[in-house]
Amino acid sequence: MDAMDVLKKEFPELNFRYRKSISKSEINNALAKVDPTLGQTLFVQNASVKPDGGLVEVQDKHKARRIILASEAKRQGKDIENIKQGKLVGKDKNQDLMVAGNAIERSHKNVSEISNMMLGELHFPYVLFLEGSNFLTETINVQRPDGRAVELAYDSGTLNRLDRLTASNYGLPINTNLCENKFIKYKGHSIMLQAASIYTQGDGKKWDSKEMLSIMLEVATTSLNILESDL
Repeated sequence: MDAMDVLKKEFPELNFRYRKSISKSEINNALAKVDPTLGQTLFVQNASVKPDGGLVEVQDKHKARRIILASEAKRQGKDIENIKQGKLVGKDKNQDLMVAGNAIERSHKNVSEISNMMLGELHFPYVLFLEGSNFLTETINVQRPDGRAVELAYDSGTLNRLDRLTASNYGLPINTNLCENKFIKYKGHSIMLQAASIYTQGDGKKWDSKEMLSIMLEVATTSLNILESDL
């Protein structure tokens, strides 16, 4: 059962919709509603944004669709599997560990685009699930078939890519529901922060679908609570 199915059962009085993508033109229109100087540039008319897990929207009392959940799952780093299989990597096939790549860079684009779409909202329900050896939060040791243990250090610059993603949540805590926008005061100004909720299996294990569903429902419910007066 996916998140929208559960939401429909828990909130039968509400009208939900699932979308796989959202167009850049729609994002620009949302920006222009906040301020007419925004959302003016678009080169590719059919450009769109497609978070892996899609988007769930709810219809408010004014018949407008409001995003309550956007989700994405990224896996990067096969070092644990390779070590367990006794597979050596690298150009000369003589290394235990592979230098981490940049496959997760597109996540920044998706987060920024949905953030633009939701600039006029008080919540930002973007959930990013990470798994793989490039997203460790603790040092682990993995044993090769020959009995030799290989250490995977969570704070290794060649292995860990979490710091590249925490740019999308202002360095706030990971594995935390950050759906409700944060307002900070700085030099007499109020600044609204839209932070992605980043969840990772710190020891390199794979996500369980039930765990992911529980987190997504928590974020979606937070969105609905914030939108309550408009529903």
